[in-house]
Amino acid sequence: MARLLLIEDDLTIRTPLIRALRERGHAVAATSTAMAGLRDALEDRPDLVVLDLGLPDLDGRELLRMLRAVSSVPVIVATARDDETEIVRVLDAGADDYVVKPFTAAQLDARARAVLRRGPAGADAQEAALVVGGLRVDPRARQVTLDGVTVELTPREFDLLHHLAGRPGQVVTKRELLTEVWQIPYGGADKTVDVHLSWLRRKLGENAQQPRYLHTVRGVGVRLEAPAAQP
Repeated sequence: MARLLLIEDDLTIRTPLIRALRERGHAVAATSTAMAGLRDALEDRPDLVVLDLGLPDLDGRELLRMLRAVSSVPVIVATARDDETEIVRVLDAGADDYVVKPFTAAQLDARARAVLRRGPAGADAQEAALVVGGLRVDPRARQVTLDGVTVELTPREFDLLHHLAGRPGQVVTKRELLTEVWQIPYGGADKTVDVHLSWLRRKLGENAQQPRYLHTVRGVGVRLEAPAAQP
């Protein structure tokens, strides 16, 4: 099952397409404007974005450029513009594929599966479950267990924990977390990291004063490591 984000303002296209893609086993979220789509793409980290070009607040090609500046998520452009020049432009702007309207859900599904199969080299290794002590982080299922018990996390909390679990014992700076997890290339939002770490600690049954897994290194960042064995 792939997690798809559909950015399409035409309700007569969006509604049946959501239904058809869900029937094919995908988890589908949808929005009707470019800026809402950019927000959802960065916050929810879908596996693939389907992007209409004719959006009410911003041309889809401009949104594609903005998205490519901060994310490598695969993008399929859905467009009624079928001239070769336009298709070349969207591919040059960073689209992974395109479909010309009208198209069927079966066609879009096939293209989505083809794009996702391309994946970056070594993606299978990157998708292996990470284990740190009694903590297990499974990126394929996007599931976390602690001592065998499922921990319910928001998408952002999961991404934060997954990033830290991939670097056990290392001090990870807030700047790195903002860049890699929030896709914010510059600083200025350290409080965002602090708040999410606080929520994450609470769900792992610990706090900053009595850490088990998440250890703050004052003035630097945070380190995730397995708890020391009890004597």
